[in-house]
Amino acid sequence: MFEFLRKAGPGAAVAAAVAPDARAVPEAKASAVGPLTAGPLHSGWTSAVKTAAQGSAFGPRDTVALTRAGFQSNPIGFRAVRLISEAASALPLILQDCACRYDTHPVLDLIRRPNPVQGKADLFEAVYAQLLLTGNAYLEAVQGTAALPYELHVLRSDRMAVVPGADGWPVAYDYTVGGRKHRFDMTGQAAPVCHIRSFHPQDDHYGLSPLEASACAVDVHNAASKWSKALLDNAARPSGAIIYKGPDGQGAMSADQFERLQAEMETYHQGARNAGRPMLLEGGLDWKPMGFSPSDMEFQKTKEAAAREIAVAFGIPPMLLGIPGDATYANYQEAHRAFYRLTVVPMVTRVTAAVSHWLSGFTGEAVELRPDLDQLPALAQERDQQWRRVGEATFLTEAEKRSLLGLPPMAGPTADDA
Repeated sequence: MFEFLRKAGPGAAVAAAVAPDARAVPEAKASAVGPLTAGPLHSGWTSAVKTAAQGSAFGPRDTVALTRAGFQSNPIGFRAVRLISEAASALPLILQDCACRYDTHPVLDLIRRPNPVQGKADLFEAVYAQLLLTGNAYLEAVQGTAALPYELHVLRSDRMAVVPGADGWPVAYDYTVGGRKHRFDMTGQAAPVCHIRSFHPQDDHYGLSPLEASACAVDVHNAASKWSKALLDNAARPSGAIIYKGPDGQGAMSADQFERLQAEMETYHQGARNAGRPMLLEGGLDWKPMGFSPSDMEFQKTKEAAAREIAVAFGIPPMLLGIPGDATYANYQEAHRAFYRLTVVPMVTRVTAAVSHWLSGFTGEAVELRPDLDQLPALAQERDQQWRRVGEATFLTEAEKRSLLGLPPMAGPTADDA
């Protein structure tokens, strides 16, 4: 099966026949409340719940519609996801264990070229983007003849469904495209899928995305953009009223006159093409423009407030997105440093830790994959201060200093051991 996937690509698994039902997980060191979460999930936001042999739990929101509204149709959400995913995927990674740091290793070779069409940056950018948009990221391992996977592929989160076992832990994942489904069995020693998810306080199997948390702000921002577009289509002028006074002072028009007036207004005086075009009114018609109301004047501020809420949900200082009216940080450099320290580095650390633990199930070798903060220019000043403090601490041994700085022990005897 995996040899077929390697040749045909990551999507070929969808066309494969559905695997037999996942085996029950043996009862060993399981949580007492695990069986309570084994069935399909139900919540106030759930749009659809589908069941498989043991019950598939689906996400609490329509991720396709949410992604379309918050990423594809919203410039703030689009830029926030791209800014985080590109910055996180560009971080250099190091591999080490309790004894040494590796310059060459099969895991590093796999990460550098995970599949024929993607490199390290492309793969991890897709992982981080899926995590930001849906709260979940899935990596598929295409097993070859060696211990390590032959290839790694990112699977779309909106197509994946968890199949909980008797103890509440996933025993399989169903990947569905149209009417075709492929099941990944998770009961073996080496799991074919790595599921990385954000914390969700009300869901046992799926994560909560920043996009879902900022869904209301996204709706407000999109509505404000549509309002601005409609105003621009109307030549950026406030609406007005045409007042009719007949020859005898009557204020009623015939049906034919009313329809003719409406047709002329739509044809000659609406849209950006007719901006500034003079209006010709017949006798008895008078134009009374209406000024902007206080709510209209505050609409732009409402849009900017919604943009700040979206940026805050993603953990990006609004200053970095060009949102006006935010002076939380003294300068752009401080905002840039806070962005890396509070958003990018924690995400990369968590994802690489999950990936390295997952890959150790294939090799049996406990290695740690993590970001190399010494090569991060945004945090160079903080790292210099940390190195200086640790280096000047005379009460610490060389081994303790290396441990505090995240370095492996030196090979051979040290001066402290003599």
